Amino acid sequence: MSYEPPTPPAGLPAELVDTLNEASPEQLRDVARYAEGLAEHKEREARLEGEPDENDIEERPDDLPDDVPSKATITIKEINDNRYYYWQWREGEKVRSQYKGPINPDE
Repeated sequence: MSYEPPTPPAGLPAELVDTLNEASPEQLRDVARYAEGLAEHKEREARLEGEPDENDIEERPDDLPDDVPSKATITIKEINDNRYYYWQWREGEKVRSQYKGPINPDE
């Protein structure tokens, strides 16, 4: 472990870097978890908003429940430090989810 503080990415605004530099270790870990979750959410939203090409449409997966549309994608949610798979799709302005199972089948 280095005794020097890490160098922030060049693309981060200076105000954000200053705010992070003033945060406690616990706050920084909270920010890291939030930032990771927010990034996954924004990526998922972008995927769900994209129009599928005719070539992108695949056959209905065998494990897809009858009440889940074939356009659904699998996403990962973390709940109480456990990670789970969920089917997720858009219905109009709303994003719908349905539980698929734990990432680790032993859970």
